Amino acid sequence: MDNTYISRTSGIKAKDKLGYALGDLASCLVFGLTQSLMNKFYTDVLEISVLSVMVMTIIARIWDGINDPIWGRIIDGAKVYPDGRYRHWLKVFAVPTALAAVLMFLDVRGFSMGLRIAWIYVTYILFGMLYTCINIPYGSLAQVITSDDKERSSLSVFRSVGSTFGAMPAMVLASICYTTLADGSKEMSPTIVLVGVIVIAALSVVAYFVSYAWTKERVKTTPAPRAKGQTAQVVKTLLKSRPFMAVSLASMLFLAAQMFGQGYNTYLFHHYFNAPGLTMLPTVFQYLPVAVIMLFATKLGNKYGRREVCSAGMLIAAVFYIALFILGMFGITSVWLYLAACLMSGIGTAFIFLLVWVLATDAIDYNKVYYGLNDEATSYAFYSFMRKLGTTVATILINVPLLRIGYNGSALKTEGLTADALQTMYNYSVIIPAVLFLLVWVILRFMYPLSKAKVEELQKEKNRLYKGEK
Repeated sequence: MDNTYISRTSGIKAKDKLGYALGDLASCLVFGLTQSLMNKFYTDVLEISVLSVMVMTIIARIWDGINDPIWGRIIDGAKVYPDGRYRHWLKVFAVPTALAAVLMFLDVRGFSMGLRIAWIYVTYILFGMLYTCINIPYGSLAQVITSDDKERSSLSVFRSVGSTFGAMPAMVLASICYTTLADGSKEMSPTIVLVGVIVIAALSVVAYFVSYAWTKERVKTTPAPRAKGQTAQVVKTLLKSRPFMAVSLASMLFLAAQMFGQGYNTYLFHHYFNAPGLTMLPTVFQYLPVAVIMLFATKLGNKYGRREVCSAGMLIAAVFYIALFILGMFGITSVWLYLAACLMSGIGTAFIFLLVWVLATDAIDYNKVYYGLNDEATSYAFYSFMRKLGTTVATILINVPLLRIGYNGSALKTEGLTADALQTMYNYSVIIPAVLFLLVWVILRFMYPLSKAKVEELQKEKNRLYKGEK
């Protein structure tokens, strides 16, 4: 495999880090809407059944399985524009992606139920396609900003910080989008939701354009050669790459846990804790440790190994949710105990949250060094698709408990649900994250092979590759 078209470059600046962070901030501004608000908006405002919402996400992922690799191949084979191979696409798709996000939250209650379902299917799939169009080149951008392992680790941390701030507006909107009815109960207001979504979507456009302006592509590449059957060959290589598949599965399940919490808590805090105004706090409490751990996550990852610190953190996070479940069996539950556990588990999840992108970059580098695979965009498209599967898993895990307790979107008061139904709702809220975190720990600890020693060996091999050594 000829690797001479790759040049080794480093020396990123603070502007690059902030610009790269703003790219994921922009993505999470609109993506967060689908996880924090969409499910409840569809069930409570548009009165669509939870089963229809589940089917919608499954259909969307089937389409993504076709669409994402195709777009990845298009990006890999596209010409290098004067403003860059990947950053060029940020300015092209920023506005269309934002508009698609707004379309998902239009109040279409004037439509028949059949047309409502058709509307949410079409707009959700359209948003997913446009999000792919901008997120795949953005994700691939880290590969060309720098080739240095430590600098990429720093970019991963900044990206995660950007995603933290990007997710916040949707969670705030999920907490304040209620109006109080005459009987004192609360319901989601479609007007407040739409105004909030428009503001958030507009902010995403601004963030994308600033990201475009502040980042620089230093690693010079040329388009990957196009050949018949090349996409299938790339996917076949990815499927046999143990590091890549392990980090893809771990990232999928971790994202599923994150998205489950953001979506399910809109129901849990509304009905079980009777405090819809506190809906955003669980995620905020989980993110708070990130503000501290981001200061030394890269150093700890470099010293002890990224796989090692991330896997240990996931085990810690799982333990606190298991503790909540055990206490709940004895009738010991409260909103503040729940939030305290979220804070403590956040200490564990902070490491993978901050370093997951560099874990993926390490796996892509592994494929480049040992398989000669230079199709970064296609690799990232596959990785992005796996993460999207995580959102589908989250949607299923949100709606299965709702189906079990008979939630139909009209149970807008806590007293409309039985005590047993409410307890079932609570049990799922702690069991599901515990199981998902344990699965991620198993994958990182026993399946993902890039330990600290292996990463150091990989970096040496990559350096020889850049120098043209055999």
